[in-house]
Amino acid sequence: MKRRDFIKTSLAVPALAGLTPSVSAAAAAGREYYEIRTYRVASETGHTVLDRYLQAAMIPALNRVGIQPVGAFTEIDPKDGSAVYVLIPYPSLEVFAGAAGRIQADAEYQKAGAEYLNTPKTDPGFVRIDSWLLLAFAGMPKLELPAYCRDKKPRVFEMRTYESHSEVKALKKVDMFNAGEIDTMREVGLGPIFYGQTLVGRDLPHLMYMTSGENPEVHQQHWDVFGKHPVWTKLKADPQYADTVSKITKRFLVPTAYSQV
Repeated sequence: MKRRDFIKTSLAVPALAGLTPSVSAAAAAGREYYEIRTYRVASETGHTVLDRYLQAAMIPALNRVGIQPVGAFTEIDPKDGSAVYVLIPYPSLEVFAGAAGRIQADAEYQKAGAEYLNTPKTDPGFVRIDSWLLLAFAGMPKLELPAYCRDKKPRVFEMRTYESHSEVKALKKVDMFNAGEIDTMREVGLGPIFYGQTLVGRDLPHLMYMTSGENPEVHQQHWDVFGKHPVWTKLKADPQYADTVSKITKRFLVPTAYSQV
């Protein structure tokens, strides 16, 4: 092994050793990593420039390096101002780490994204970008798309964040999903898209997940059925899962015209 490779490997091991489960175990199980990227925008012009960039430059560039499908959404009733939420699935941490460099070296990306990449300070394409890195749950190791998503039919999405007051309780909530909550959501038609334990980002510890439906009314009907399901009733009454969630944030989203989810 070359000295520089040894140093890189030695530095990486302590940084990843605290992740639960281990990175190597996650890779062996074929579990994806997700980046949730939020572009906060302040003006309609900036929003338009950002949309053109995502559609013509960034998402095609991600696809060219094997990263797909990429979702892009806006919130129906924005809680924190105008923003575009982007869901990026990575097959491994190595792909995540190398993606930015490969995209920046892509001449086609540079050309297609020139308008956004060279926006002036007086009218930028975004205010700030927030980002979270997630590890897929063992109960649903890869992103899934219901038929209405694959066919790009009318659809809505609900992205939830479950915060916990301790790391132990956060992991117990992940266990609860894997113990039957995910399967029950599938059964009642909630159309799960992904479930992820957040590894990096603000407001830790928490998990994030996304469900979907053909429209808001049908989506709510599916939630009503879930709330009465015997598996869910049993899980929520199990003492080991008590006090696993301290705060829930719900965002109702619609896909952009160029979303691949």
